[in-house]
Amino acid sequence: MRLGAHLSIAQGLNKSLEMASFIKANTFQYFTRNPRGGAAREIPPSEINAWMSERKKRDIFPVFGHLPYTVNLAAPPGKQREFAGMVLAEDLKRVGEMGGEYIVSHPGRHEGDRQAALKRLASLVNQILDNRTKEGPVLLLETMACQGKELGSIDDLQQALDYLDWREGVGICLDSAHLFEAGWDLRTEEGCNRLVAELEEKIGLHRVKAMHLNDSLTPLGSHRDRHACIGAGELGKEGISSIVNHKFFGSLPLILETTVERYEQYGDEIARVLALVK
Repeated sequence: MRLGAHLSIAQGLNKSLEMASFIKANTFQYFTRNPRGGAAREIPPSEINAWMSERKKRDIFPVFGHLPYTVNLAAPPGKQREFAGMVLAEDLKRVGEMGGEYIVSHPGRHEGDRQAALKRLASLVNQILDNRTKEGPVLLLETMACQGKELGSIDDLQQALDYLDWREGVGICLDSAHLFEAGWDLRTEEGCNRLVAELEEKIGLHRVKAMHLNDSLTPLGSHRDRHACIGAGELGKEGISSIVNHKFFGSLPLILETTVERYEQYGDEIARVLALVK
């Protein structure tokens, strides 16, 4: 099982590997830049080379970059769209230079016309991927709780991929809390099977590359995005157990984004998850 958490690279790439090893993670995710803004730390080649060697020794893979929350891939023409395009282009390049396998992004928001927003998303992603000079990380669009004008239902992602002409290099990242909040009851094997059938029909399981493993502070179908620690939310131990012991979901890299106060507490979260694995 590939199980890890969201960590910081602010203190250096090798420090992030030390943090991952400390919490007994064999995969992890990090923000590519400030999650509330646009600043990105410059990483020298010497640091990248040392990281790639050490990462191989510690057997930590895959590694996921996550775009900042301020990126709206579906934004209309203007500064927001220009910012989203700049960040996506730069961070695909930066994550690729670091040997990262995936980059995750929230799909964005619409302004009342869902289809128009999804077309804008596809147009921007196509533009950036067409212009990159070499292959890099796979872009993963994340399933969301769909609060307000947020994009990210399975139907949204199916439509976005269709507008993208199902091009290679784009997949999806599930989020257990978001899915539960969007109405998918994952507390039973039957509920998990229903979701897998939907994903297989509308997305294709080969495009599902990872899952953010989070408990939900809010109830089933609340459309309110609030994470909770493992076993402390509405999914509870029963739901997390159903997910991690499911043949498909348990085979995905699982990344914790739970509401810990210090990264060391992710070690306890990982232990809780492993205790549920049958």
